[in-house]
Amino acid sequence: MLWCGPSGTSFKKSASFHQWYNGEHPGTGPEFKDGEEVGEVVPEHITGGRNGVLSSSNVLKTETHGFHRSEDSQVEPLSVFLFQATADFFNEAGVVLSLWVEPEHCGGTGFVIEYAGEAIRSMSMEGRMTLCNMTIEAGARAGMVAPDEKTFEHLRNRPYTPQGDSFTEAVSSWKKLRTDADAKFDVTVNLNAKNVLPQVTWGTNPGMVTDINGKVPDPSIIENLTERSSVEQALKYMGLKANLPIQEISIDRVFIGSCTNSRIEDLRSVADFVEGRKVNDAVSAMIVPGSGIIKRQAEEEGLDKIFIEAGFDWRQPGCSMCLAMNDDVLKPGERCASTSNRNFEGRQGKGSRTHLVSPLMAAAAAIAGHFVDPRTY
Repeated sequence: MLWCGPSGTSFKKSASFHQWYNGEHPGTGPEFKDGEEVGEVVPEHITGGRNGVLSSSNVLKTETHGFHRSEDSQVEPLSVFLFQATADFFNEAGVVLSLWVEPEHCGGTGFVIEYAGEAIRSMSMEGRMTLCNMTIEAGARAGMVAPDEKTFEHLRNRPYTPQGDSFTEAVSSWKKLRTDADAKFDVTVNLNAKNVLPQVTWGTNPGMVTDINGKVPDPSIIENLTERSSVEQALKYMGLKANLPIQEISIDRVFIGSCTNSRIEDLRSVADFVEGRKVNDAVSAMIVPGSGIIKRQAEEEGLDKIFIEAGFDWRQPGCSMCLAMNDDVLKPGERCASTSNRNFEGRQGKGSRTHLVSPLMAAAAAIAGHFVDPRTY
């Protein structure tokens, strides 16, 4: 359930909640996805819900809070982290996963992260949403991107956004939400995004990650005893041996979906890659669109036919295998290339083994039967 309202006001159930309840809402899927698509979430608003991935709404310069009880919201003072990325990047998920492998800042724990730079500006709104969505998995409280013309065009003519002169007036106010040029950040990190290779997680949290040309780590050479124990436990659970090349890891299942990586541009990139190819005989692969709106758009573009012809299962929108919902559960020991944002023990079912990857990486693994670099496969 989604609550929203202008900053400084009390929370209320979103107007579209009543349409969801009555079956009248134009989209179906995770509530934060639908809120973004219909314009329920706009700059200067506060949104609240019971899920950490609600932070994808921060790309619209909202303020988001997770609740344990709907009537409670407490805001704490936070440190701010500036993450600047220069141009050219493979995938938004890869950019944010790279936060974990830089020892000097060890993810974003305890921070709010503002994303800036040429690479961030070049991202689509969908890409920025992926970035902000996965920021929570970096340990941060929230991720945000300053609103710009892409933001305003994304919101224009949405069912719940201001219309006509009211929209022009709102944009004038939203343009003031940028961080001051002389603002001081607690931490500033600069990244050349073209150096970020496709990423694959090998362990049981998103920070256990390496690139497609990497290997599973060897815990015997890790000096920190706590870290060594953590890696040993993860490798035991994942059924992996030290120093195994990532590209030699075979998979059983592929899940392309979740609020993180199931937007229309994700589905288009997957369709471009798999057209004329077939899912490996040893792999069961499914594609779950992020919302009813995305599903309809994909079908209007004929993407569903490409997926089905390639051997993917085209599903109804929803959370699905991201968190082992309903019958979408991995069997114990099954290994899955997943485009979701969490890979903890049991996340996709008891004994499930989850590797977080981008949509293109998942599509390539479905075709090859193991992890490969889709840029060269």
